[in-house]
Amino acid sequence: MQDKSAFRGPIGVAIHLSFYVLLTASTARYLTYHGFGDRWVVIASLVAVLAALYTVIVVTSRRGAVWQPWVWPILSTWVALVWLAPSFAWTAFPIFFLCTRAFPRWLAFLVVAALAVFTGIEFVSFSGRTEWAVFLAPLCTGALIVLAYGQVERDSAERERLLGELVTAQSRLAETEREAGVLSERERLAREIHDTVTQGLTSALLHLEAAEQVWEQPGPRAREEVHVATASLRENLAQTRDLVHYLSSPDLETQTLEAALLAAARGYVPSAQLRVIGEPAPLPSAVEHALLRITQSAVSNIRRHAHAQTVGVTLTYLPDAVALDIFDDGIGFDVGDRSGFGLTAMRQRVEALGGTFSVESAPGEGTVGAAQVPVGGAA
Repeated sequence: MQDKSAFRGPIGVAIHLSFYVLLTASTARYLTYHGFGDRWVVIASLVAVLAALYTVIVVTSRRGAVWQPWVWPILSTWVALVWLAPSFAWTAFPIFFLCTRAFPRWLAFLVVAALAVFTGIEFVSFSGRTEWAVFLAPLCTGALIVLAYGQVERDSAERERLLGELVTAQSRLAETEREAGVLSERERLAREIHDTVTQGLTSALLHLEAAEQVWEQPGPRAREEVHVATASLRENLAQTRDLVHYLSSPDLETQTLEAALLAAARGYVPSAQLRVIGEPAPLPSAVEHALLRITQSAVSNIRRHAHAQTVGVTLTYLPDAVALDIFDDGIGFDVGDRSGFGLTAMRQRVEALGGTFSVESAPGEGTVGAAQVPVGGAA
């Protein structure tokens, strides 16, 4: 199928302009050699009709309408004009271009070949002598035009095919990354539930079963088992609320990232503080979401394990990156001996965005978690 907008752009303008220029120059040449003779009225009429028909093609092609059927009237008028006045044979070259755009390749070859032979004969006719160069020039030019445009069409089709494959590959990659993200989040939640809710319920159930076994026996053991189970359930309820709070993150669409980070931190540690360094700038949504989740996960760990008095979050805007530091003055831990799922999940979030994540801590010296994510021109 031919492109209905094939004559748009600089090439189309050049083809149209060359046609009108050559038609005008051929008219001037005819008048120079023949003047206003007996054929002038017929010649002028054919020139006017040819110009009008070509203008119809220019207008319809630019509007995206069907213009190819108009080529046949143009060719008929042009052949009649050149037959009566060989001076107009010079207009053959833009006509060759027209045929390559209007017809399939095989038909364009045939039509251009016939027109080229006809043009060569007319060139020989008005030159007054037989010159093979004059006869063969239209044939060679027509062949080059058809071959060149055929190659352009093939290159364009190949480029469109490659672009289509690229778009498809990008879509598949995005879908794969989304599925991987969903699976990663599902695995993280499964471990969170296993490490908190499941273990807490299991502990409470064991204590309640132990209480049932000694319920009829004298002594305070049954009551102690119930107290321990009750405490375990309370702790388990608090952990469940933490998990729900983690899932229902502050809305980044209705508040700034800074406000969302502070709200997330204070959801676990009410005394948490936030410090912003640099000029705040818009960040990609994926980066904002990752920073929010890292803050939630880190402060949740601090609350459960660190026994900290002070928790601080620092958000730093750099020229081509954003940095997030979360620190506490808790009991700390040996980084080499700790490979919890929470730290792994935070590191995976940052590395998925092309950033870096590190943790510095030691027993009795508090903890600092640092993430830096490149944002390029977005920051």
